[in-house]
Amino acid sequence: MALSDRFINVIRDENGQAVKLDFCYKDDFNFAFDVVDELGRTQPDKLAMLWVSIDNETRHFTFKDIMEQSAKAANYFKSIGIKKGDKVMLTLKRHYQFWYAVVALHKIGAIVVPATYLLTEKDFVYRLNAANIKAIVATAIGEVGDEIEKASEKVEVKPILITANGKRDGWLNFDEGIEDCCPFFEKPTGEEAIFASDTMIMYFTSGTTGYPKIVVHSYSYPLGHFATAKLWQQVNTDGMHFTISDTGWAKSVWGKLYGQWLCEAAILTYDFEKFVADDILKKFAEYKITTFCAPPTMYRFFIKEDLTKYDLSSLERCVIAGEALNPEVYAQFLSATGLKLYEGFGQTEMTITLANFGDMEPKPGSMGKPIPQYDVDLLTLDGKIAKLGEIGEIVMRTDIKSPGMFEGYYDNEEGTKSVWYDNIYHTGDLAWQDEDGYYWYVGRTDDVIKSSGYRIGPFEVESVIMELPYVLECAVVGVPDDTRGQVVKAIIVPTVGTVSTEELKKDVQKYVKEHTAPYKYPRIVEFVESLPKTISGKIRRVELRDK
Repeated sequence: MALSDRFINVIRDENGQAVKLDFCYKDDFNFAFDVVDELGRTQPDKLAMLWVSIDNETRHFTFKDIMEQSAKAANYFKSIGIKKGDKVMLTLKRHYQFWYAVVALHKIGAIVVPATYLLTEKDFVYRLNAANIKAIVATAIGEVGDEIEKASEKVEVKPILITANGKRDGWLNFDEGIEDCCPFFEKPTGEEAIFASDTMIMYFTSGTTGYPKIVVHSYSYPLGHFATAKLWQQVNTDGMHFTISDTGWAKSVWGKLYGQWLCEAAILTYDFEKFVADDILKKFAEYKITTFCAPPTMYRFFIKEDLTKYDLSSLERCVIAGEALNPEVYAQFLSATGLKLYEGFGQTEMTITLANFGDMEPKPGSMGKPIPQYDVDLLTLDGKIAKLGEIGEIVMRTDIKSPGMFEGYYDNEEGTKSVWYDNIYHTGDLAWQDEDGYYWYVGRTDDVIKSSGYRIGPFEVESVIMELPYVLECAVVGVPDDTRGQVVKAIIVPTVGTVSTEELKKDVQKYVKEHTAPYKYPRIVEFVESLPKTISGKIRRVELRDK
């Protein structure tokens, strides 16, 4: 009996496809004790994580290792005054200490607040104040410590500063601190008892439209990622899963922690500094990676390489998320590798929500169908259920709340009510559904272009432009026009060596006219060196529109 069977019952149809998930966890479910420590006791020698440094140093961590090291870390945190309900920020890149710390904080009942090492002083000031951070555990590598020190002098409550993977003057040292601590930690009881409804983790959103909001998840959240790992990624219990993500982002726990360990699968963590396609592609054969997840941007760089030079034979499944997948990327990757890309959609506020899961045949460019743990629908602007082919907002009905769904935005009741009311959560993302039940992404509600009475989704225009061989990245926005209200503008990052000319701009316009409805073509084309992005790599269309 698999460990996940204790908490989730998968109901399947006659073809073996999952159609419903029944959750049967107890009120005191805690991932740290009920999953990590349970595997540490029952399968102590099973590999939990293979960690690879930038210099290709490797370290193997079994579930027993994680159980004991997280217990040491929990005892250490308690010794310096961290208790249930305290918010602790983790800025640890892809260091293995992140896994020690996050599981330890779950054991105490403290609240994990991940943050990327790319933040600056201003970013930290906002986050430290907004989340009432009590302590920070940060990497000693790079300049992030300097930014944190400057920020800590400007906040209302100065946090406890703890460094890992190195030393900093005036900071506590995580590695030395846990060294002599006891490798056992009992599940808290009494006033310190932890319940599935308690707050476990808080994530800052990407901030594509303004200041990041703080998403609150409870201790039932990890169970929601069973679908992420099992149904969508299809991790192999005896295989190796690799997700590319800094631990500061929610995508990290999507692919480097909760669902994978719930399914008893090992993860590969590569602690690299900068994404280089050739470097990553070599890792597949070297570490026998069986399942892989990355955003479309990285696959775009992959297909610019000669993929015949790399051994990808260990790969069983490749999935893609983070932004919508352009069909051309799908087609080129399939042609070069024979591997299909299984797209998925979700938000920081939830787990995987729409996906090409199970044995579904992916349609290039489609997000797939609703995952069986959520009640997903499409609503038009006037609140009616969208017809087939009609654009609507992706919503989730929450009469019965499923694990994985957020609890709301921290200290922001107005923000929560603006997206979650009448037992419906509004994602702010638009899509349409075809006759086979597949969902197709259109764009954010604010991104839709209204031109001469037409509603144009930027993604569909971008997908056509991406088919051109000289286009590396592009973004489509609407700009004001006295006659049409708005017109379509395409901002393009060309491939290396491409020279921007008026003829090239006309070529883009001609190609779009010929490959989609003519009214969608970009009347304005601009070539640029780069696109403005959030720290997480998402294009800031709001900034492009403002210009």
